[in-house]
Amino acid sequence: MVRHSLKTQLQAAGAAFQFMTRLPVPLEIPFTPAVLAKSVVYYPLVGAVIGGIAGAAGWFLSLWVPVLPSSVLILLIWTVLSGALHLDGLMDTADGVLSYRSREKMLEIMKDSRVGAMGVIAVIILMLLKFSTLAALLESEGRWTDAVPLMVMACGWSRLWVVVSMVGWPFARPGEGLAILFSKVRRSQVSVTVVVQLTLAAAAGMAWGLSLPELGLIVLVQGALTLLCGMLLSRYFTRRLGGLTGDTYGALIEILECMLLFSLLWLI
Repeated sequence: MVRHSLKTQLQAAGAAFQFMTRLPVPLEIPFTPAVLAKSVVYYPLVGAVIGGIAGAAGWFLSLWVPVLPSSVLILLIWTVLSGALHLDGLMDTADGVLSYRSREKMLEIMKDSRVGAMGVIAVIILMLLKFSTLAALLESEGRWTDAVPLMVMACGWSRLWVVVSMVGWPFARPGEGLAILFSKVRRSQVSVTVVVQLTLAAAAGMAWGLSLPELGLIVLVQGALTLLCGMLLSRYFTRRLGGLTGDTYGALIEILECMLLFSLLWLI
């Protein structure tokens, strides 16, 4: 029984990493709705790993490479880790939602593999904002060191919100795609995911020697920003599209991640 439970959780964690990243996962994973539903509780862990790798890369690069090239290389590593999956979702979402067509036409545009002007503009603005924020943080070695645990937390918060939105808002295309794959995600898994994110945030903060009041303030600010911006975006996408799609989940991750990264300029 214990062995079976452990195997199930390993498969769920592996599914989360295989679905959300390009990191190698040495497991054979059945991508069934049941396994994928269990996998969502590990999304904050996926974010923490991505944020940790990007943070460590920034620290190493800052020792040998000037600020601007370092910022570009960090962005490259960050993008490669996720396989540009979420950026693709952002571009498709921008193309569809900002076309201001009918709901059916917007969903059709989002399915089109070609990238339009709005998608290109959206990704350029987002990458420029990320790049400039990374450069500002890298200007001071001490500031970047302080930023690493907050980056770990930020990448976790953005992925936590995807789990919240799966339960809190309808699917735009019920009966197809992600709506089928994640049909078994329940509110109880959202609660577990929140606990996982808070645990990871506490671990990251304590590992960097943050005091309890400092950690509490950072968690409160990042959590509130995620909740406020996540709700506004999810409601906007739902109003335009009648629900959420895999592309909008990617857009949510990218926008929230960028917004939380930008907030570090005031938190540090």
